[in-house]
Amino acid sequence: MVQFKNTMEIFKLLDKSNCRKCNKQTCLAFAAAVFQGEKQLDECPHLEREIIEKHGGPAANHMTLVQEREQAMEKLKGKIATLDLRSLAWRLGARFSDDKLTIKCLGKDFSVDTNGNITTDIHVHSWITVPVLNYIIDGAGVPVSGKWIPFRELEGGKRWYRLFGQRCEKPLKKVADTYTDLFEDMIHLFNGKQVEKHYNADISLMLHPLPKVPLLICYWKPEDGLESSLNIFFDATAEENLNIESIYILGTGLVIMFEKLAVRHGIQ
Repeated sequence: MVQFKNTMEIFKLLDKSNCRKCNKQTCLAFAAAVFQGEKQLDECPHLEREIIEKHGGPAANHMTLVQEREQAMEKLKGKIATLDLRSLAWRLGARFSDDKLTIKCLGKDFSVDTNGNITTDIHVHSWITVPVLNYIIDGAGVPVSGKWIPFRELEGGKRWYRLFGQRCEKPLKKVADTYTDLFEDMIHLFNGKQVEKHYNADISLMLHPLPKVPLLICYWKPEDGLESSLNIFFDATAEENLNIESIYILGTGLVIMFEKLAVRHGIQ
């Protein structure tokens, strides 16, 4: 029996018809449910028996995504302890003092010491920490180009863009539709900057989750019977400073933060 490493491996087996016969809204949601052990492959009516027999079986032995992130975080902290953090500071747009490398993450200090210990002004969870640590370890320090492109146009984004749309852009649009102060709070709480309108969007706002990995959020308000729209863009150099999986994780982590912010303001 072949064991799945992530949701995307399951998603690739499906026909992407979103038929809902498995009682999930999309094939992507079904794939995630299978990976989490909530569903079995044979609940998809379109899969051939050979595929089910090859890949089927209980998924409960898989680690959850959160467990995966936590495990990855511990491994990355071990790698950090082997690096000369002082020599990396300039390249990463960071500073080094008192045996700590400090990076600005959404305008907040995120520090790592020479033993891999983390101190930060933002809530530490793996969705944010894993990308930051990968940025420190592998970031090439390529200057930001100022050219914005959608996730799918990043080299590795061709495989991840559907998942990115479902887990990042779609839920963030839902928050923006109901949380009228979202973009103002992004500016005041997360050091966001409203910029000139891009792609004729009603709101264009830039965030710096990492010094050399900025992102641009463009939101179009509902108008004349048309529903709202939201897209997230990245600098064309993003993948040179952060691997594509970490870019996806970072985007998802930010959306989780914004969803929690909306809940605190009584918006579901």
